[in-house]
Amino acid sequence: MNFKQKELVKSTVPVLKSNGTDLTRHFYNRMFKHHPELKNIFNMSNQASGKQQHALAGAVLAYAEHIENPGVLINVLKSIGNKHVSLNISPEQYDIVGHHLISSIKEVLGDSATDELIEAWTQAYNELAQIMISIEEGLYESNLKKTGGWKGWRLFVIADIVDESSEVKSFYLKPKDENTIADYLPGQYLSVKLFVPELKHEQARQYSLSSAFNPEYYRISVKKEQNTNSPDGIVSNLLHGKETGEEIWVSAPAGIFHAGVESNQPLVLISGGIGITPLLSMLETNKNRLKENTTIWLHSCRNETVHAFKEQIDTLNKENHWLTTHIFYETLAEKENSSVKEGRIDLVELKDEVLIDHAKYYICGPEVFIKIQYNSLIKIGVSKEDILYEEFGPQLIHLN
Repeated sequence: MNFKQKELVKSTVPVLKSNGTDLTRHFYNRMFKHHPELKNIFNMSNQASGKQQHALAGAVLAYAEHIENPGVLINVLKSIGNKHVSLNISPEQYDIVGHHLISSIKEVLGDSATDELIEAWTQAYNELAQIMISIEEGLYESNLKKTGGWKGWRLFVIADIVDESSEVKSFYLKPKDENTIADYLPGQYLSVKLFVPELKHEQARQYSLSSAFNPEYYRISVKKEQNTNSPDGIVSNLLHGKETGEEIWVSAPAGIFHAGVESNQPLVLISGGIGITPLLSMLETNKNRLKENTTIWLHSCRNETVHAFKEQIDTLNKENHWLTTHIFYETLAEKENSSVKEGRIDLVELKDEVLIDHAKYYICGPEVFIKIQYNSLIKIGVSKEDILYEEFGPQLIHLN
């Protein structure tokens, strides 16, 4: 892009700040009208809730604001690239998205969309698409080079289902072809694809791998959505209705939220609700690799009945000197003689416990939970570079 084109793109920042969601809503409606087959790829629950439109508006705005140096967004782009690879996105689909995005800019901006402005945004999108395609080609190639790795969707069998709490089930997945499966980094996820009868098309969702790597199976642990009037949880609830022996499509492990398996740095793990899953993988890996890194785990959930992996983590805590856990329930049935604390995590109050030299901090849970814990860590003096977080669903949080 030349200087004038970059200035034209930056000139649209005020419009994107005030009307970005209108643009992205128009874009999705337009694209799905012409390419309904893409509903098999995009999360239609997030479409219904408006989360996806909001996330895309934020991404377009961030790109416009950093058009001089898009390299500062590389971690965000890598995260998106990992998700795209888990969904088997192809370069041809970038052409479809680009056509409808540029057309939407024309239609939403109206007379303000001069030929020069449209040409500038076309060039900006094409450059971004090439960055993304390059990132994703590298990830596809890396997956194929792994022992047991693959590209696209692979058929797995549900070998076992285990109840972990009143609303969480673990699914043990083995490849139908009985060939080797790929290793992964603790904290990464799988994409699972199911046909959704209510929507009459397929839907894919990402679920964190909830154990250290085992060459025999992958394990994901899934929370059932209790609010049946919400579009969220439609795939998770379908999974909860599955039985052992049934088959599902799975993509190779992906994701940038993970702990370094060779690192000797202390770990501080902070989870809320189902955010426990990727952190449990980190904890198990730390134990199995015999790294014995000092580890502090703080977990918060509503009550004991929804607390997944309670016994397993209690046992790990008792058997390993390097692990200390702090468990919080919003409501506590019995307050006496309990190691569980009532209320919510307060990292400022626990500063002496969690402020450890050279530690890495991992946060996973709902959006509000992540923001509270992140800001508390900053308040007590933890560097942004040492904080990593995983937000389930569209990327709505941009803290680092």
